[in-house]
Amino acid sequence: MSEAPPEPPNTKEGEETTSEPEEPSDDSSEEEAAGDSEMDFLRNLFSRNLGIGSPEKVLDDLTLEGVAKYILSGKCKNIICMAGAGISTSAGIPDFRSPDTGLYANMQKYNLPYPEAIFQIDYFKKHPEPFFALAKELYPGQFKPTTCHYFMKLLKDKGLLKRCYSQNIDTLERVAGLESGDLIEAHGTFFTSHCVKFTCRKEYNLDWMKEKIFSDDIPRCEKCNSLVKPDIVFFGESLPVRFFTSMKMDFPRCDLLIIMGTSLQVQPFASLISRVSKSCPRLLINMEKTGQGDPMLGLLGFGGGMDFDSAKAYRDVAHISTCDDGCMELANLLGWKAELEELVKREHSRIDSQDKEAKSSESKGASASAVV
Repeated sequence: MSEAPPEPPNTKEGEETTSEPEEPSDDSSEEEAAGDSEMDFLRNLFSRNLGIGSPEKVLDDLTLEGVAKYILSGKCKNIICMAGAGISTSAGIPDFRSPDTGLYANMQKYNLPYPEAIFQIDYFKKHPEPFFALAKELYPGQFKPTTCHYFMKLLKDKGLLKRCYSQNIDTLERVAGLESGDLIEAHGTFFTSHCVKFTCRKEYNLDWMKEKIFSDDIPRCEKCNSLVKPDIVFFGESLPVRFFTSMKMDFPRCDLLIIMGTSLQVQPFASLISRVSKSCPRLLINMEKTGQGDPMLGLLGFGGGMDFDSAKAYRDVAHISTCDDGCMELANLLGWKAELEELVKREHSRIDSQDKEAKSSESKGASASAVV
């Protein structure tokens, strides 16, 4: 499974749904980072609407080549990636909204009242079977990370990745080598699960949940017998508190924002593009241009506001291609193409080898049981 259920309603900053501790501030307190973000908001508001001040143009050219030149200049040291379902489709994971191939277009077999019900928390508590049937089809561990995932790992290895903010719940960023500190899984993750009972909340790991799902058992808490749900954000649930605390620290420090494979239609994730400074370049790698809503909505924190084509465009670059092709082309311009290709080849070979060993062990175990 990839991009998480879109737009949980009535999300409020500070509502915590995970037990993951907040990571410490890098060089200043969370309050200072939040203050920087608010000040930047005001500067944008005045400069764009009252004509006060002029934004600094960082890129020589509004092209992929211009972005590569900027990265190689040494001035770009804190890159944030925003990732959506489009970075995982080449791994074989469908997105949500494609008319014919998306998940919502193929829900008839689950006899749902409406497609989105499969990710509605109230419906899940009464009818968990459809969700776990879908989870078995698309469970993490059955897919390999894509070139795009490994490009982000390469950014990390070169000390350039500040953070990856992902809408996806497929855990492929982790499989590719990003760790908890590198990731903000905005819509949650399958990596951990919890009992849904508020007074219990017992935690379970990925292997425990996988065993339950593939044995066609509805996962129930060993302590209180309530349902156990993967820590993905359903409709009716709040985003993880770490999403809100981290964005206040990260985005004011961002030197380059790379947005990949997302429609920028889901809030509050889409609003992140407006949280970088007004001089910060923003690169979109996607099959179509997105995020070009009313600039005022961007200023008010509701996403949009990207400008690729007007006479006033000065920092936004749209590279229209698949995420894998765009990342490989950028890697080529950076002189990293051979390194990225080798990383993908080596890691895919390692994953295939591990899968082969696991299947061999399962087969031997089954044979031993049969003999006994």
